Amino acid sequence: MTLPITKTPKCYVGGSFIRSESGRVYEIRSSSGEFLANIPRCTKKDLRNAVEAAAKAGAGWAKRTPYNRAQILYRLAEMLEARAAEMAASLRERRRPAGDEASPEAEVRAAIDRIVHFAGWADKYEQVLGSVNPVASPHFNFTVTEPMGIVGILAPEEAPLLALLTLILPSIVSGNSVVALASYSAPYPSILLGEMLAVSDLPGGVVNLLTGERKDLLPTFATHEHLRALAAVATQDEATALQQGAAESVKRVKLHAPETDWFSESHDSPYAIRDFVEAKTIWHPNF
Repeated sequence: MTLPITKTPKCYVGGSFIRSESGRVYEIRSSSGEFLANIPRCTKKDLRNAVEAAAKAGAGWAKRTPYNRAQILYRLAEMLEARAAEMAASLRERRRPAGDEASPEAEVRAAIDRIVHFAGWADKYEQVLGSVNPVASPHFNFTVTEPMGIVGILAPEEAPLLALLTLILPSIVSGNSVVALASYSAPYPSILLGEMLAVSDLPGGVVNLLTGERKDLLPTFATHEHLRALAAVATQDEATALQQGAAESVKRVKLHAPETDWFSESHDSPYAIRDFVEAKTIWHPNF
């Protein structure tokens, strides 16, 4: 008789798989009520550790050429496609909110397409977001973009794979690193995504994936001074808390409504990248 061995899910931080420093977990169950796994309940300490990992990886990632970042993202799309059935199975097991009729296979397909889409923009968005500026002096004047640094991400409960990637991709394609909190009720897709990232060419620490309750971590996301921007799906109360906390460290906040349609083609836009870059204007003498 062979005993089944249940996988112990771990968060992906700094290129390694970690348990919460508190040792706390919470259960997830299938739509039929069957036990699936114990998921780490991350704490503020885990978040701070993830920010440190993102800071160490960020400078090297920002120096990569846009072409190289595109190659790495294309490869991630290939890896997700190879494990599409497994990812769809993890999405199928989750408890689906009322009105959510998208099939797991459709969500995985849309996630793959979105990775490919942003990979294609990696070496092209500068032509859209940058500019050459006419000036009334003997200078060349042009504006280029630079990554902001570390971006904090709060993913929604719905579309736990597609929404998470839609929030992550505009940040990392431009050279930022991210610390993301996955869906609380459906965290397993983020666990599988972490496994793919670990064996991809994406440097460890560029994407850090945490699990746990939003109320435990949201205040730290809002106030942590090394997070330079936030991308979050938030209720009105959460949005107020994020904006008030972010004001203390002057970080940029990009908010999405809970009812956002993550399958919409409106997310396939280089202007999503603009939310997570700084504009630098350069004056060069023309003589």
